[in-house]
Amino acid sequence: MTSEPDAMVAVLASVTPLPGATVPLLESLGRFSAQDVFAQSPLPAFDNSAMDGYAVQGKSCRAGARLRVMGEQPAGADRGLTMGAGEAIRIFTGAPLPAGADAVVMQEDVTREETTIVLQGGVEPGEFIRRRGSDLAAGQKILARGEPMAAQTFGLLAAQGMAEIAVGAVPRVAIVATGDELARPGETPRPGQIFESNSIMLHALTRGAGAKVTMVEHAPDELERLTEILRRGLESDALLVSGGVSVGDRDLVKPALRALGAEIDLWRVALKPGKPFLFGRVGGCAVFGLPGNPVSAFVTFLKFVRPALRKMMGAAEQHFGLRSVTARLATELTNDGDRPHYLRGELREGVFRISGRQESHALFGLSRANALLRLAPGDKLAEGATVAVELWD
Repeated sequence: MTSEPDAMVAVLASVTPLPGATVPLLESLGRFSAQDVFAQSPLPAFDNSAMDGYAVQGKSCRAGARLRVMGEQPAGADRGLTMGAGEAIRIFTGAPLPAGADAVVMQEDVTREETTIVLQGGVEPGEFIRRRGSDLAAGQKILARGEPMAAQTFGLLAAQGMAEIAVGAVPRVAIVATGDELARPGETPRPGQIFESNSIMLHALTRGAGAKVTMVEHAPDELERLTEILRRGLESDALLVSGGVSVGDRDLVKPALRALGAEIDLWRVALKPGKPFLFGRVGGCAVFGLPGNPVSAFVTFLKFVRPALRKMMGAAEQHFGLRSVTARLATELTNDGDRPHYLRGELREGVFRISGRQESHALFGLSRANALLRLAPGDKLAEGATVAVELWD
């Protein structure tokens, strides 16, 4: 049985970033930058006013001083205005600062008398001025290769005049759920059957990771039919097979994959839940055999499939895994087993609580969870202990 760290190394060593593309900026959301991006112009691009008011010289400003208004500078085209001591220019937020001005006084702090303003107090040089380059300098790196394209970054890139950007690929993923015991949602299950749910869950997880699902199929426990369905799935960049990867007589995924020329790099990982996990390749397609139990499929997707998809997308290594945060334990937890155990729970207000039953079939508890806690073999953690948990939302 392969250790969890060795399994992760094997999976990531076997996948490479897919060819990317240059796309319109808005189409890059959720993808990863394929280039380092540097500012071509500073922000702000020129000295401008932070308020509606009057551009002035600080040395002319004291309580009761009267300044002559020489003109008006709205936001937009620079009118090239110039002012001197004892003068003011009406100015608006974002407007270029006139030559000679070194401060802006808010309109609320003056009294306007036709072509004159009367100051209510003094003004220091630099007040309410946004200096050129104070937010961003020309040549400064604003996005690194492998960083996620997040909505909050788009304003910065657009402010540099960028309409498109080079990003990594969106992997194409095929999903195959196996087993005669499965009935499709909407069908009437025969005695002994259960509704098939893994493909729906894996579809959602795949989309959440940023990849695209191109095929979803259900395969019966029949070698020839399963092999044909897997053959079509191998046309994608990644193939996820749910169930059929254990050691039973009806677990046909391995023989079907071998019939298709698969190189199986690992099978069975020291992990709970998720021991019957398989990984291999057929040509350019990465193949993941996930356990049939839904919680096991969920955990092995997060720990192995998601990082591989992120690498295919061109993500930097720090974006492969889940986000880790610290939390306090609501109850004592113990792992008396010989495998690392990923417990599912809810992180709320800094406290982690186990959610529901922790068996690999228990979907209700999983549905209430938003975090994973890894308990190493032999771990015994006290109530109130500080732990690291991983978030998938």
